[in-house]
Amino acid sequence: MSILTDTRLAGGAAAALFGVSALLAGTAAQAQDCPNRGQLDAMYCDADGDLVADAPSDPSKLSNPDTLVFAYTPVEDPAIYEDIWEPFIEHLEEVTGKDVQFFAVQSNSAEVEAMRSGRLHIAGFSTGPTPFAVNLAGAVPFAIMGSEDGNFGYKLQVYTRKDSGINEMADLKGKRIAHTSPTSNSGNLAPRALFPGLGVTPEQDYEVVYSGSHDQSMLGVVAGDYDAAPVASEVVDRMAERDLYDPEEVKIVWESDPFPTTSYTYAHDLDPALVEKIKEAFFSFDFAGTALGEEFSGVSKFVPVTYQKDWAVIREIQKANGVEYTPQGLAKE
Repeated sequence: MSILTDTRLAGGAAAALFGVSALLAGTAAQAQDCPNRGQLDAMYCDADGDLVADAPSDPSKLSNPDTLVFAYTPVEDPAIYEDIWEPFIEHLEEVTGKDVQFFAVQSNSAEVEAMRSGRLHIAGFSTGPTPFAVNLAGAVPFAIMGSEDGNFGYKLQVYTRKDSGINEMADLKGKRIAHTSPTSNSGNLAPRALFPGLGVTPEQDYEVVYSGSHDQSMLGVVAGDYDAAPVASEVVDRMAERDLYDPEEVKIVWESDPFPTTSYTYAHDLDPALVEKIKEAFFSFDFAGTALGEEFSGVSKFVPVTYQKDWAVIREIQKANGVEYTPQGLAKE
């Protein structure tokens, strides 16, 4: 296993900005004659109506690379995950019979661009960017981390310091609140869709400041840089387990019902036989006693999901926010 950086795999800063003009040109050149694609980019087709890109009908366009490239969402410092993912990478290599390289991704844009351009084959995309990956990069979500009984999900939680004087959502008015990035579900889109119903409208009732990530939002709240922050429960729980902040210094003002977590996806053009091996690797992996199991507490296995069913609430939130699944929309983060 080797580690790839954004500079090598995604072409550096230009790719991180998603290369909007070049990709739009590529879309025009590669557009398929397709009777149904829904919101998918013109590069893809959705004949069966399941909202994800179909595999190419021409066998010569299927991909079966000798080396598979795997990436995990850039929720936190990607360097943390090099060792954490190693047991799974080794299992993936054993089941598929392929070499596997880990892509240390720095941005959602770079991760989506890499899969779209055929340089990334398997990837974990965080909740909000998953629809962008599906529609712009032909990603097909198939798995998620879950518990032994098959349950999965995380909550949107609003944290503040215990001494902030903020005790309910209405108290956010006039404050400086950290959102993560424009495409983040729990860090931005869900608050914009859900908070008005709770009596507080982002940017109208309080100042929105983008922190860049959930961990930066949380650390900023602890340091007093932000008055409060909407964050993903799974991220702050892991931060607490690593002693990155003292839970006694903060409190939860409000929390949502569960949302889906990171989606694990494969590129739509992978050979179907290889896809089955990839799925086998995910669904047979035993978290117990591994660094991955220690890092993601509360989960014990990968469980099956579909984009059509399990991301319906996310698509609804994004629709409420006027999100469009375009390169420009993703590049706003």
